[in-house]
Amino acid sequence: MTTTSHDRGRYAVFGNPIAHSKSPRIHAMFAASVGQHIDYVARLCPLGEFAVDLERFRDEGGVGANVTVPFKLDAFALAGDASLRARQAGAANFLMWRGDHWYCDNTDGAGLVRDIETNQGVALRGKRVLLLGAGGAVRGVIGPLLLREPAALVVVNRTHATAVELVGHYATQYPVAALTADELIADGRRFDVVINATSASLGGTLPVPEATSVFAPDSLAYDMMYGKAPTVFMQWAGQRGAGRTSDGLGMLVEQAAESYVQWRGVLPLAAPVIAQLRAELLAS
Repeated sequence: MTTTSHDRGRYAVFGNPIAHSKSPRIHAMFAASVGQHIDYVARLCPLGEFAVDLERFRDEGGVGANVTVPFKLDAFALAGDASLRARQAGAANFLMWRGDHWYCDNTDGAGLVRDIETNQGVALRGKRVLLLGAGGAVRGVIGPLLLREPAALVVVNRTHATAVELVGHYATQYPVAALTADELIADGRRFDVVINATSASLGGTLPVPEATSVFAPDSLAYDMMYGKAPTVFMQWAGQRGAGRTSDGLGMLVEQAAESYVQWRGVLPLAAPVIAQLRAELLAS
């Protein structure tokens, strides 16, 4: 069976758990906005059975998929071809059938960059950027961030060795460094963009000591997590001098738009979808 990304095939987001996923809603809104229809569902994949379930999906007419926790490593490993972004991350959240194999990509970095630059109006070129965390979320965004040519990018992670290992892949080509939290405080540097890529906000905690002062005037504090109310990180950042704050809802929608354009050949406008989802969050 041979198809292309523009055939009227099936699409899905694979995860476990998956009932909470907003992806089907987002892609339905995208399709409606560009005069298309898309058959896109949330798919609960049994743990340890990603390869089998993906093959089953393919037999059912699947031509494209998004992949979330805990299957991003599996998606990367199973793909016959991978984008540079996926190779840098070592993980994939996007799959597209290319005639006889799955092609994978990681759209998280593109989503983050587009949200910061387009929706928040902050050009990253020449900016000082602080990334908090060095896990899978950071591995998916550090390459695209560095391609925007910031003046400096610093990674701080609870396990310092993980941050050192991560930046080692980029340090010969880009102005990137790893610091401990203590070194960050002692360094005294101020940053134009501070990104929380940890899950600390989900537990109501901060990714750095509360007394840390890292915000330059007019800086943007960005939390990849999102919710009905501002996250703990956003509240703390506002109190510590950040010029403005944002959560990661825009990133979620923008990374989905990056998937949609690759599958369907048209880039939908993300702003109306972000606004609709925000309104629904506030009303819930």
